[in-house]
Amino acid sequence: MDSKTASSASSSRRVALFGNVDSTGKTGQDVRRNQTPLVNINPFTPESLLIQSVTQQRTNRKRAHWNDSCGEDMEASDAETEEEILPPPKRITMMESNMKSRYTSEFHELEKIGCGQYGAVFKCVKRLDGCVYAIKRSKKPLAGSVDEQNALREVYAHAVLGQHPHVVRYYSAWAEDDHMLIQNEYCNGGTLSDITAANRRRLTFLSELELKDLLLQVTRGLKYIHSSSLVHMDIKPSNIFISRKTVSSVDACDEEEDESDGTATSIVYKIGDLGHVTRVNNPQVEEGDSRFLANEILQEDYSNLTKADIFALALTVISASGAEPLPSNGDRWHDIRQGNLPPIPQVLSQEFLSLLKLMIHPDPARRPSTSDLIKHPVLLTAARMSADQLRVELNAEKFKNALLQKELKKAQIAKAAAEEKVLSTDRVLTRSTVQSNPKTSRLIGKKMNRSMSLTIY
Repeated sequence: MDSKTASSASSSRRVALFGNVDSTGKTGQDVRRNQTPLVNINPFTPESLLIQSVTQQRTNRKRAHWNDSCGEDMEASDAETEEEILPPPKRITMMESNMKSRYTSEFHELEKIGCGQYGAVFKCVKRLDGCVYAIKRSKKPLAGSVDEQNALREVYAHAVLGQHPHVVRYYSAWAEDDHMLIQNEYCNGGTLSDITAANRRRLTFLSELELKDLLLQVTRGLKYIHSSSLVHMDIKPSNIFISRKTVSSVDACDEEEDESDGTATSIVYKIGDLGHVTRVNNPQVEEGDSRFLANEILQEDYSNLTKADIFALALTVISASGAEPLPSNGDRWHDIRQGNLPPIPQVLSQEFLSLLKLMIHPDPARRPSTSDLIKHPVLLTAARMSADQLRVELNAEKFKNALLQKELKKAQIAKAAAEEKVLSTDRVLTRSTVQSNPKTSRLIGKKMNRSMSLTIY
């Protein structure tokens, strides 16, 4: 087969990401060839290894069948070779999955809310459901670049992780015009980096209790990620998103209408930007921000990847405490990697400082795991605060239900009163009509002969 024919055969095997697929999941061309449809294999799913194994076994069986049928001395035609011995499935690229703009047809763009090296994030309203989402749009060009690998890695990780209160929720992703677009949950509080910068300008800091709550919530998100045998590898303030929810703190037992409602703001921290996620086993490490990078990763020691996330989380909390911007290199950078905390411009308890110091220990094996952190005595106060916040939200929901029940009772009473008023009006009208026209009093049997019944005993 010459190169032109081979190129034509290779092109004919390419399918679009949104192409026509039959009920078995194969395109029309794939059905004719009886081959596996050309789709991306998610490297973060256990099924991916099975899919690759089955594909290889099918190829080996086809090759063995061809050898048995034709014999070693017989030559098959080029067409037969193309049908039976196929190259490994080719990954779908950005260029192969372009389609009509879904972004403009399904979403109304409100504003740009973020911009970085990867691309831009826009606040959008989906035209169909009217809800607000964050749409991340990659920079151009993307196809064939390292950025494309990161974009696909983020989609793979989101799809595997599913939904968790402390991980930014993923809805969908698609490609158009050489861009990758990812539809995520919109977090109305911005990022931890935004909050830290605003606090620095106002010369204010998060309190120790708030720092503990931050540490506890992000640790819960990391524990969920680590439980899937994945690591984030880019924990930092700009990748911690904030959702703010205002709830009523009025106790549900208080049903006075004119009672002024107290309110409390619930702050939920969520881990986002999964472009550097990789597996714990057989990792493909893409180094994140050097300011939060553990030294062992720089030395290409990947034996304790989960502890690299712990190291970055400690420096994230330290940054939120009001510390000066962390160094990206130099003596200060190495000093932190020796286990020394950078200066913190507020008084924190010695127990909390000791925990942060342990989280950046030079030996990753000495750093606590996510399970250790969640159960650590220092964070019990933050856990109790979370429980109190949940109680506040529960009381708020009970209060809302009580108000609804009260409104429903009022509506039922008003309805019954209205019905009684209508019935009373009808009775009054009937009596007045009879009195004004006595002839109408005999409505039954009028102008008719009386019947007579005789009973003989």
